[in-house]
Amino acid sequence: MKVVHISQSAPRDACLATLCAQVYGQQAGLTPLVVFTGTKNVLFDQEAARLLAGVDGDGKPLALALLVLDEAGEGMTVTHACEFVEGAKARLISELILKAPLRVEVSDAAQEAFYQQCGFKRWFDGVKGRRIGLGARHPAKRSDDLAPTLCLDEALILRRFKHDSAAFADAKDAFLSGLNSFPTTL
Repeated sequence: MKVVHISQSAPRDACLATLCAQVYGQQAGLTPLVVFTGTKNVLFDQEAARLLAGVDGDGKPLALALLVLDEAGEGMTVTHACEFVEGAKARLISELILKAPLRVEVSDAAQEAFYQQCGFKRWFDGVKGRRIGLGARHPAKRSDDLAPTLCLDEALILRRFKHDSAAFADAKDAFLSGLNSFPTTL
């Protein structure tokens, strides 16, 4: 598997829309649209997030992962990931952990076991029963060293959608256009 950073806006938007749809599913209400819009318009514009794909030898996308910087700019959190071929997500995360100071937050033992198999070896207790895993390249030595991951103000995005129908329509059109133009190769 080859890892590709998706930086050009058209394939990046299509891959981001597909990632959000895959992660949240069709019963998630506006959440996929809100995350897509905020990531595209805020995190990507501020260069605070990276979208990466694991591709086969022909460039066909096998898995996607969204990495978001922490507030200190020292680490990146895997916030969303999906696969199109069984096992591809684990291979992508296993490759990324070798190259970047990765962090992951999980809410159950199955997720923790998955990420342990991907190479996350150091684990800390987080808030609300969550567990935080760190890759070997992450600089934190203890949980107090961890800076918060940059996040979106989803409530603000929803308020904008509610009060600005044109913004909502534009975001919805961009999301649907992305879903309909997912690239066959990267």
